[in-house]
Amino acid sequence: MKNTRFLAILTALLMLLSTLPGCAAPEKEKKSSVGFYLDTVITLTAYVDDQAVLEDALKECGRYERMLSRTIEGSDVWNINHANGQPVEVSDDTLAILDVARQVSERSEGTFDVTIAPVSTMWDFTSGAAVVPDAKDIEAAAERVDYSQVTIDGNSVTLPAGMMIDLGGIAKGYIADAVKGYLMERGVESAILSFGGNIVAIGLKPDGSPWKVGIQDIDEPTGNYMLVALNRGGSTVTSGIYERGFEADGVYYHHILDAKTGWPVQNELASVTIFSESSMWGDALATAAFALGTEAGTALIESLPDIEAVFIARDRSVSYTSGAKDYMVE
Repeated sequence: MKNTRFLAILTALLMLLSTLPGCAAPEKEKKSSVGFYLDTVITLTAYVDDQAVLEDALKECGRYERMLSRTIEGSDVWNINHANGQPVEVSDDTLAILDVARQVSERSEGTFDVTIAPVSTMWDFTSGAAVVPDAKDIEAAAERVDYSQVTIDGNSVTLPAGMMIDLGGIAKGYIADAVKGYLMERGVESAILSFGGNIVAIGLKPDGSPWKVGIQDIDEPTGNYMLVALNRGGSTVTSGIYERGFEADGVYYHHILDAKTGWPVQNELASVTIFSESSMWGDALATAAFALGTEAGTALIESLPDIEAVFIARDRSVSYTSGAKDYMVE
């Protein structure tokens, strides 16, 4: 009985002391780490005690890049593309991505397709060369784009000879989700992670308010925002024609390609922003919804639970799915 009373009194004293000035647990400091992976500047900002947590998370980005990059020899993707039609054993991570990729392809009538590589490798949107590929070559390459030809058996992936996959439209989202999970396992409770057009949050800000994410102004330089969205611990992904492209003979060619024709998508849209829990789904759906256009893209997003979207047209008009305004700053 005496021991019980002693423990009760000790517990009460400790609770009292924790409320006195100077006795509260110190707030974690805001720290950031920056790296370059997946052809993207990645910025991890979190409230942590130890900077090494963020540095370790960046190393995870490098590990996933070596697994999923199309251009790194020995990666799962490189091995599939160079197997000449033979089966290739791949990681569970690669399988998870290919599974979601197939689901999005089926739901979007093939407007999202990871076998786009025969076409995408013909276009150069980053060097400034402004060279339009030969139309006949594009047509021939587009005939080798067909997600249904990817065969999965256990951890074995087979792709017909002459075809190639490129996970650039979905892998960044997968890695963002994975890094978020890694940081949470390391005890991070408040963070904002930027993977270019993919923004992922862990929890809220320390003061309990949501994070604010700018949606790029389609007619202004990078960093000028047309809209501001709220992120309460999920994913915000934006894909737009302003990200990468060039002008040739008065025509603007951007990086969002039509999987059926091999040419940049030509419709009324300038950007699509997806709000979701999974950044992998958001990544793929941003491309799919953009390629479908506002009407069909809206129907696609409305058919999926807990996912919303904002569509910005080239004329600067804005449309929302039914629940998207809950994510917007008025």
